[in-house]
Amino acid sequence: MSGTAPARLVDEVLEATVVGSFSRIGPMVRSRTARWDPPERLDGRTVLVTGATSGIGLAAAVGLARAGATVRFTARGRERADRAVSHVVEAAPGADVDYLLADLSDLDQVRRLAESFTAGHDRLDVLVHNAGALTRSYRTAPDGSEVTVATQLLAPFLLTGLLLPALEAAGSARVLQVSSGGMYTQRFDLDALEMPPDAYDGTVAYARVKRAQLVLLHEWARRLVGRGVTVNAMHPGWADTPGIRSGLPGFSRVMGPLLRSEEEGADTLVWLASSPEGASTTGRFWLDRRPRWEHKVPWTRLDHGSFVAAGSALWAWCAERTGWDGLRPAGREAATPSR
Repeated sequence: MSGTAPARLVDEVLEATVVGSFSRIGPMVRSRTARWDPPERLDGRTVLVTGATSGIGLAAAVGLARAGATVRFTARGRERADRAVSHVVEAAPGADVDYLLADLSDLDQVRRLAESFTAGHDRLDVLVHNAGALTRSYRTAPDGSEVTVATQLLAPFLLTGLLLPALEAAGSARVLQVSSGGMYTQRFDLDALEMPPDAYDGTVAYARVKRAQLVLLHEWARRLVGRGVTVNAMHPGWADTPGIRSGLPGFSRVMGPLLRSEEEGADTLVWLASSPEGASTTGRFWLDRRPRWEHKVPWTRLDHGSFVAAGSALWAWCAERTGWDGLRPAGREAATPSR
């Protein structure tokens, strides 16, 4: 039903309005017109979710556990992690869920996280990069990087690289990046990625990193050709999460009645982790179970040659910052940005 003309027309009209697409109206209408099915079963599969003690990450952990997955998640503190485990088990009785402690702004802790995970698991079916928040004031990570860049770009790059053997061992694995519609406001510029302290704007810094995530996503897709690992990004729309309430309090108050629930925001994430589409497509940007435009205004778009060059440059930049570069390019034309 999702491919029928009426359902697609409704979907496109919603997408054009932005508010109708990103708000709770989007999943409310699309789930009915496209007749969304429940997520497919994930029994016997292992999923690692970063930052799942609240918000979209916690809702995704619940959805994945309900589908039968073995769920592991990262947390910075034991108390919140224990509460999250209790929440998941209450929502999905009998769930196999546990956590690993790590502050993902610290790359040394990311390395120890990868070691801890691989010591207990010989394969990883789904890796979900969700950790990260909108930081209002300038802060640096232990390596000196601005904390938004460290947590939401460098840490996912390094963790994916270190867990690549476990992903490949799964035979058909998926890497999923939680992005944000905020990236639509920004054009990728590597030189402007890290904002200086005297000009720091947390909202802009967050949006720039989210744009950079998509540039890097396509580079991963190019380099992972033939390795049995797909990479996709999704954005949850405007969801009523602790991150939105603390990071954008004014927006949260004004849009409150139209904000999605955390479960609605996490739906596409759980769907991509379990559906055949998540295994057969790579390098796409999704919302409400459909791939979406990566640009809504022309001045954020790069021509194809510049985009591929940007991905290569960003990869090299991340490799230098993290000390990991274990994946050579497989083919420069393997993946291109969607629309």
